Amino acid sequence: MLSFGIKDLIDILLVALLMYYIWRLMKGSGAANIFAGILVFIGCWIVIAKIFQLRLLGGILNNLISVGALALVILFQDEIRQFFSTIGSKRSTRFFRSLFARNADTTTHRQDIMPIVMACLSMSKQKEGALIVLERNVGLQDVVATGEKVDSLISQRLLENLFFKNSPLHDGAVVISKGRIRAAGCILPVSHDSDIPKSFGLRHRSALGIAQKSDAIAIVVSEETGQISVAKNGQFSTRLTGEELERLLAQEWED
Repeated sequence: MLSFGIKDLIDILLVALLMYYIWRLMKGSGAANIFAGILVFIGCWIVIAKIFQLRLLGGILNNLISVGALALVILFQDEIRQFFSTIGSKRSTRFFRSLFARNADTTTHRQDIMPIVMACLSMSKQKEGALIVLERNVGLQDVVATGEKVDSLISQRLLENLFFKNSPLHDGAVVISKGRIRAAGCILPVSHDSDIPKSFGLRHRSALGIAQKSDAIAIVVSEETGQISVAKNGQFSTRLTGEELERLLAQEWED
C-alpha cells in the first residue's frame, strides 16, 4: 500500500522549486525552448518505459537517456557554470566568502563607482557609445585576452578617452576588475536571443551575451539615444538615471 507523508510533500516542493529555478535560468540565457524539449522527451520516456513498459522502444529511450546526460553537460556548460556561480554569489554564502576576501576590496569598489557613473553620464550627454563590463565572481580572463591591456586605476577621464569616437579602442568593451581597468577594446560574446528589441544594436547584444555567460555587470551607453542600460543576470535595465545607476552598482557589484 502506497503512503504519502510530509517527506514526500517536501520532496515534490523541492523538485518543483529546482525546476522553476532552472527554467528561469534557461529563459534568461535563451535556451528555454531546448529545456522545454528535454522535459517533453523525459515525459515521453516515463510514459513509454515506466508506465506502459514497452520493452523495445523503452530500451532505445533508456540508452538515449544514459548517453544524453553527457550531452546535456556539453550543451549547457555555460548555463551550468552560471548556475553554480549564482549559488556561490548569494548572500547566504557571504560569510564564507568573507573569510577569504579582503576588507579593502569592498572599500575599493565604493570608491570606483562614482568615476564610472560620472563617465557614463558625460558620454550619455555627448551621445558617445560605451560598453563597460564589471567582473564579479566569474573570471573574465578569456575576454581580457581579446583586448589591449591597460591595467590602470579607474578614472572618469580615462574611460571617456577610451570611448572617444576617434580612439582605436572605442568599438570594443572595457573590462574592470578588482578596482582597476584591466583591458580595452575587448570582444564579447554576442547574444542571439530573439527577445532583444530591434532598436538595440551590437553593444546591447554583446552586453547581454556576457551577462548570460557570466555574473558580470555590463553597462551600455547608446550612441544613438544616449540612454544608459545595464545587463545583469541575462536581463536588461534600461533608461537609467545617474542615481539609479549608482544605486544598482552599489547593490550588485559589492554583493
